[in-house]
Amino acid sequence: MSNPKNKPSINFKKYIRSVPDFPKTGIMFRDITTILMNEKILRAAVDAFAKKFQRKKIQKIIAIESRGFIFGAMLAYKLKCGFIPIRKPKKLPLQNLLISKEYSLEYGKDTLEMHRDALKNKERVLLIDDLLATGGTMEAAAWMVEQTGACIAGIAFLIELDFLHGRDKLGTYNVFSLVHYKNEK
Repeated sequence: MSNPKNKPSINFKKYIRSVPDFPKTGIMFRDITTILMNEKILRAAVDAFAKKFQRKKIQKIIAIESRGFIFGAMLAYKLKCGFIPIRKPKKLPLQNLLISKEYSLEYGKDTLEMHRDALKNKERVLLIDDLLATGGTMEAAAWMVEQTGACIAGIAFLIELDFLHGRDKLGTYNVFSLVHYKNEK
């Protein structure tokens, strides 16, 4: 039996725990630790990302702190490419080589940093994070990657909160999410 539109055969959503009012009242937190602790489901998620991007000639995986690191490192190993962390301020050494970008999130502002020399001009990269909400975090990460001259071959998320329209901030990039939440419930 064929799998239409390359959709994963596993329903990853049933392995995600919903936690109401975290980190503040009114927010429904999507907890992925229930996926991470299940070896079969964790491997299936990484395999689904690898299958989607295996023919894109990815040279580097770029992951956003901190849950993005989990999938990013595993995917870099699977796709046989390098791994680059994007971190919160003052977590990376060599401050003179940093590129940074402030961005807005659904409940505040933050800044991301990356080593400017981590990417080469025209290098093909895949950005990955655990969750797409309002899109500010990934928009900032994509901006930093573009400043290096690297080429964004795709952007991947475990979860996408469709009702927050974060994908709109990511323009014409090839965006892939394993799980979609159409509304907050």
